[in-house]
Amino acid sequence: MSRDMAASSRPEARPDGPDGAEAALRLYWNDARRGRPGGTRMASGEDLDGRMMALALEAAREAAAMGEVPVGAVVARDGEVIARAFNLRETLHDPTAHAERLALTAAGRALGRWRLDDCSLYVTLEPCVMCAGAIVHARLARLVYGVADPKAGACRSLYRLTDDRRLNHRVAATSGVLARDCGEILSLFFQSRRSSAKIP
Repeated sequence: MSRDMAASSRPEARPDGPDGAEAALRLYWNDARRGRPGGTRMASGEDLDGRMMALALEAAREAAAMGEVPVGAVVARDGEVIARAFNLRETLHDPTAHAERLALTAAGRALGRWRLDDCSLYVTLEPCVMCAGAIVHARLARLVYGVADPKAGACRSLYRLTDDRRLNHRVAATSGVLARDCGEILSLFFQSRRSSAKIP
């Protein structure tokens, strides 16, 4: 599966942006505010991983509904959702607008700090080089992703940036959580895109 992503985050709302982008950014920021500490706490362990990934999948479906590649991400701390994001690269015309990067930005704003060493990131697709770098720089405690990306994955598939001993921080990673669902939504999206391209 290719990693052509766009994501949802809250850079400042652009007054000249399309209605879709403005609506997505408002949704993104509202989610980040609702997810601040004191929000809904979820169960721990594997059940927590599954529940958080299900939330990331919901975000991915929102991306698909906007014509974006369906990847969603959630940042959580102690079982509480801090931020949620989905791809908005096409909508924002931003090559860096991947779900992970925007979720990290939202989490930093929600917590009032860039260091997220007590947080976990849940994302439906293995992060790319850019996002893996952001994950390391954020000092995340843990990464959980759904399906591997053999063409662009930078955590285990092509590179191992998140546990490279040469870097000043390493992130514990768990893969394969709701992998079938995470892979299916991507496969269906690209099948639909290919079918649409064949219609004269």
